[in-house]
Amino acid sequence: MRIKIRKFEPVRDRYMFTDNRHPEKGVMSAILGCISVVTLGCAVFFTYRDGGQAQVKYAAAAMLAAVFSVVGIVLGIQSRFERDIFKLFPNLGIILNSLSIIFVIVILVMGLS
Repeated sequence: MRIKIRKFEPVRDRYMFTDNRHPEKGVMSAILGCISVVTLGCAVFFTYRDGGQAQVKYAAAAMLAAVFSVVGIVLGIQSRFERDIFKLFPNLGIILNSLSIIFVIVILVMGLS
């Protein structure tokens, strides 16, 4: 019986060598999206807990979240057009900020009726 010894061969296909980076504007867009979604969720929850009577501080928080969302969408779109980047954070920022803006629009439409 003969024992076969394999040589150690480096496996190069498991590693990805790239010059891509995470853009700062994309990361900031994702952070602003998270902040705005959480702020809107808290404002709606606290308004529900108060029996549907929205206080001024909840409305101010919702408007600030809407401003954050607009700034976050702009940053996300700007970072999406950069070259040699990972697209995770810009896409995540655009999605979260879009959801936040849609949420504000739905709240305003529901408040009008």
